[in-house]
Amino acid sequence: MALDPSAPGDAYLAFWRERHLCTLSTRRPDGTPHLVPVGVTYDPSARLARVIADGASRKVRNVRAAGPAGMRVAVCQVDGARWATLEGTAVVRDDPAAVAEAVRRYAERYRAPRHNPARVVIEISVDRALGHG
Repeated sequence: MALDPSAPGDAYLAFWRERHLCTLSTRRPDGTPHLVPVGVTYDPSARLARVIADGASRKVRNVRAAGPAGMRVAVCQVDGARWATLEGTAVVRDDPAAVAEAVRRYAERYRAPRHNPARVVIEISVDRALGHG
């Protein structure tokens, strides 16, 4: 079911605050899908989903290969019959303020991540929200 990404409802937002492993789907340069487990945070007021990652990871390289306009991606989480997907355009940001904000949000939802000087954040400008339950 399609939802308003900036106001998807209390139950949907609560689901995105619970601790769940998610997946991120990107495209490799050859066009094949790349799907990996990640931690995701969602800020509905800014319509931003964030994924912290090592700057050398395949997911980051995939998004960077798309160029400055970014890449269309999706993040998803499932818990039994409940599921939620956020879709949008992803870009990689490495500026310290953006990374720090992503780490802060990740620590709230999951736990404090290990130190990684090569950390970046994949920021997804969410334009579509789907879910059930």
